[in-house]
Amino acid sequence: MPEITDEDRERVELLRLVSSSKNEFKNLTLEQLKRLQELVEKKDYSHDKKAHRSKVKLLGKINVRIYEITEGRGIWG
Repeated sequence: MPEITDEDRERVELLRLVSSSKNEFKNLTLEQLKRLQELVEKKDYSHDKKAHRSKVKLLGKINVRIYEITEGRGIWG
């Protein structure tokens, strides 16, 4: 069984913050979002199709939120 790394713990903690709120990514700072993006991209889910699809979907949401923050507005207004 693989050992749980500090990066795994950090990724899980950031994902817990995202999943514990209705507003998902609105509670995370830009730095937290970028770190979460980096940690999720590193993780290999190729062995599980469903997990890989969820990863791609999550990365898309993270990218949208990073864009909203850097552009200073939401997409819808």
